[in-house]
Amino acid sequence: MILHDPSLLHEQCYIDGLWLSANSGETVAISNPATLELIGHVPVMGEAETDAAITAANNALPAWRALTAKERSQKLRRWFELMHENAEDLALMMTTEQGKPLAESRGEVTYAASFIEWFAEEAKRIYGETIPGHQADKRLTVIKQPVGVTAAITPWNFPAAMITRKAGPALAAGCTMVVKPAPQTPFTALALAELAHRAGIPAGVFSVITGDAIAIGNTLCASPIVRKLSFTGSTAVGIKLMEQCAPTLKKLSLELGGNAPFIVFNDADIDAAVDGAMIAKYRNAGQTCVCANRIYVQSGVYEQFTQKFAAAVAKLSVGNGVDDGVTTGPLINADAVAKVQRHLADAVAKGASIVTGGNIHSLGGFFFEPTILRDVDKSMLVAREETFGPLAPLFKFDSVDDVIKQANDTEFGLAAYFYGRDISLVYKVAEALEYGMVGVNTGLISTEVAPFGGIKSSGLGREGSKFGIDEYLEMKYICMSV
Repeated sequence: MILHDPSLLHEQCYIDGLWLSANSGETVAISNPATLELIGHVPVMGEAETDAAITAANNALPAWRALTAKERSQKLRRWFELMHENAEDLALMMTTEQGKPLAESRGEVTYAASFIEWFAEEAKRIYGETIPGHQADKRLTVIKQPVGVTAAITPWNFPAAMITRKAGPALAAGCTMVVKPAPQTPFTALALAELAHRAGIPAGVFSVITGDAIAIGNTLCASPIVRKLSFTGSTAVGIKLMEQCAPTLKKLSLELGGNAPFIVFNDADIDAAVDGAMIAKYRNAGQTCVCANRIYVQSGVYEQFTQKFAAAVAKLSVGNGVDDGVTTGPLINADAVAKVQRHLADAVAKGASIVTGGNIHSLGGFFFEPTILRDVDKSMLVAREETFGPLAPLFKFDSVDDVIKQANDTEFGLAAYFYGRDISLVYKVAEALEYGMVGVNTGLISTEVAPFGGIKSSGLGREGSKFGIDEYLEMKYICMSV
């Protein structure tokens, strides 16, 4: 990995404005999932270092929240600019440690930076309210104030955007933040810390620690100083963190697992639906929380959609994300490959058939062929579990009511998609789907200006949009006698 600015690659953690090794000196190796080559090492930090980061955040809090909204906004704006100025290096770093194609990494850098820009602007729009008094001599006002010290635990599939989507609103609101990135993708997070430092964000306001996930997570959850935790990851881990945060009654934002349905009705534009399904299913090799996990196609267009979808999948190019023309990178590790294989074998054993793909790619390692299954039913694992890989199962349905029932038959409720042209149908289905986000005639719904989040076992709270900053604010009511 040859960067234009090699100083962006850090093998130490960023705490209180300093680059530090673990107290023990212990490190862990980070490898490229495409080549399995060593990228570098990062510290294995634990409870003591996490406490130090929390203390630094608490010490930095009074001065940071005392700044005017415009002053915080200016620093965030500079961080945004630096991300764009260093976009190529950030993208290359991301592809090297995460595996996604370089074009997707460039897109993520832009997406990640958009949250810093958006919340730099929203910092100046944290409005209070005046309430008509209940008595003649009373004046009632509501103000919003920063929660305080916050923490974020982020995943490997979007190693930049999942940090900025949390840090942007936190810092804009006047909070400080300690980030624990995924163990697979620490270098992108540390590069963001370097750029935050260059942007003039003060020591202690934004820290990044790597290491023992259990020790760090336990310390963040148990600390009474940390008043808010934001987590993106599995539902099982989210529940565990929620339990650990209960004794200190922290505010929580949890963006958890998904099992997104993608529905194609008879009156849909089939070509557009295929394009949408390609984006919703195969982006990042199927490793996104809003991936189309179950594709329901109405019986009248099932064969047509299957043929066109297979033709589009055949054009995908699997390989190392830094190589020209590659559209699909590796899965993140061997466990991810094994899960795809398990879902595939279960479906075939229960009557599904493979349209295309179905094997570990000839490149070996963590590469898997983009795969389509047909004649899938609800008895199969792919109907109930999030695959998180390049496996697209096609279910056939007849009636609108039946597909709504099937789509909602899951504990999850993050994202859903459907294609159709009947306006009455569009409203009926959009309102009936039990999901926090619904894409209608589109397979790409993520943007900084809209609220991202789910219901049911897919989590709590929203990120992005004007609502995202509220997650980092407390409301205070003031009653004054005059």
